[in-house]
Amino acid sequence: MTDRRWRLAAAGCLLLVAGCGVHVGDGRNGRVRVGATERQTRIVEKSKAAGAEMIRAEISMAAGELKVSGGAKEMMEGEFAYNVPEYQPEVRFDESGFRRKLTVTQRDGGTQLIGEMVNRWEVKLAGDLPLDLAIRCGAGESNLDLRELTLRSVEMNIGVGEVKADLRNNPKHDYDVEIRGGVGQATVIVPTEVGVVAEAAGGIGEINVRGMKRDGNRWVNEAYGKSKVTIRLNVKGGVGEIDIRAE
Repeated sequence: MTDRRWRLAAAGCLLLVAGCGVHVGDGRNGRVRVGATERQTRIVEKSKAAGAEMIRAEISMAAGELKVSGGAKEMMEGEFAYNVPEYQPEVRFDESGFRRKLTVTQRDGGTQLIGEMVNRWEVKLAGDLPLDLAIRCGAGESNLDLRELTLRSVEMNIGVGEVKADLRNNPKHDYDVEIRGGVGQATVIVPTEVGVVAEAAGGIGEINVRGMKRDGNRWVNEAYGKSKVTIRLNVKGGVGEIDIRAE
């Protein structure tokens, strides 16, 4: 491992520990011991989206394991497991007006934990509802399988740890994807049958592009300029490493 990778790994480990809030303590000064793992199912009915011109879905997790995918019969079907009461997720849906908003957020009071944290989310979204999707990944591991979703736009803020995002869907319209890198490693997989143009600017870390050719200050795949639909990808690197692959 190179010196640079050692530095990135060390920075990632330090931020991961800080992000998870796991400390050794005696139960005083706001520190609590983790408890038994609680499990919760939350559903947002598809009927709540009736008449909406736009639906924005925001998913924000501070620390833990996050899975997001399509395939839900309702608008959202979520399975949550956690062993810290403060981390119970908040699910809200604003169904006023023609612009609706779904939010799934982690409650975090900044509590310092004694013990091993459990915080796992599996969020499924309806594939036939056009979504503006915003995901904020904190410390941990995130698997974002967006192949079955109908996307209008995607915003992704990457925190600490490992993120895999699969964008190999079959869109009917152009859409934009904005990715802001953090610490750790992120892999973004884009389709080959749909046109993709990517602009990437690195931070301290690295941005690697595979399966696409350089075109000035951007990268394009073979389908770019030929297909009727284009995915526009804008990546801003952080401290870690971002891989963009066309498959």
